[in-house]
Amino acid sequence: MKLEKAMTILGWVASVTAIIMYVSYIPQIISNLNGVKGNPIQPLATAINTLLWVIYGLFKEERDIPIAACNAIGFVFGLIAFFTAL
Repeated sequence: MKLEKAMTILGWVASVTAIIMYVSYIPQIISNLNGVKGNPIQPLATAINTLLWVIYGLFKEERDIPIAACNAIGFVFGLIAFFTAL
C-alpha cells in the first residue's frame, strides 16, 4: 500500500510539472505575436507528441484521465505556439 501511495504522489507531481512545461510556451506565443518569431518545429513536435498521449490515455483499456488531461493542455499550447511562429 505504501508503494501505491508513493506512485499516486509521483503521478500528481509528474502531471503538474508537465502542465508547467506546456504553459511555458506562453512567453514564446507572446513573442511570436509581437513579431519575434520562434522556430515552429519544437512546438509542432510537442503538439504531435501530446496528441498521441491524449489518445493513449483516453483509448487504452483502463482510461488514464490524468495523462490525457495534462497532455491535452500541451497539445493546445503546442499548436498555438506552432501557428503563431509561422
